[in-house]
Amino acid sequence: MRLTNKHILITAAGQGIGRASAIACAREGAHVIAADINAEALSTLGAEQDGIETRVLDVRDPNAIEALAADCVPLDGLFNCVGVVHTGTILDLNDEEWAFSVDLNVTSMVRMTRAFLPAMIERAKSTGTCSILNMASMASSIKGFPVRTAYGATKAAVIGLTKGVAADFVKDGVRCNALCPGTVDTPSLRGRISTAADPVQAEKDFIARQPMGRLATVDDMTPMIVYLLSDESQFVSGQALLVDGGVTI
Repeated sequence: MRLTNKHILITAAGQGIGRASAIACAREGAHVIAADINAEALSTLGAEQDGIETRVLDVRDPNAIEALAADCVPLDGLFNCVGVVHTGTILDLNDEEWAFSVDLNVTSMVRMTRAFLPAMIERAKSTGTCSILNMASMASSIKGFPVRTAYGATKAAVIGLTKGVAADFVKDGVRCNALCPGTVDTPSLRGRISTAADPVQAEKDFIARQPMGRLATVDDMTPMIVYLLSDESQFVSGQALLVDGGVTI
């Protein structure tokens, strides 16, 4: 199996891409630490797939992050999956919403990486390579979309963070890449659709921007995620990799 004997931590693992990634990595032989702020969402994950350990974690709490890092064996892989989508133009964006977007989408990744990276550097001395994967997006950070100012700005920052970490630690055997999905059918997307003025039209609009004519599924994302966390990608670092169904052709 492609991730045998690897220890991988995944944030936002309670639902959506994070949950699917935890299951996919465990099926490939990894010991997965699935972290999420939602204990209820995590409660069925360990029963769904062997090899998954669940931890309740608020990635906005630096003390909780440091405590988890102190309690974990050195990681082979870290997937910073957590994030939030703010809907609105810059004129719809207040300071509190901006601060929350930055804190959850960017600062949490800074704190997680800073806490786990030193042990990953040591781990890479014996294994040859470790991998950090950050969740970015095709939306705004790669291609502009309406009413995604805060989301696009923070996801662009994730790409910059990714390239900086990659450049600084490539010689230490630690790779860092960013995943840039298209529109994925997740509980988060369904929540945005349901709160739209016209949910039926909102879903049609999301599908219409995908040249393949459908929303992505979480299973469209997991092959790339497994690849980037595995040794198969050991010559790949500092990249923002698109899995977008052709949106940015």
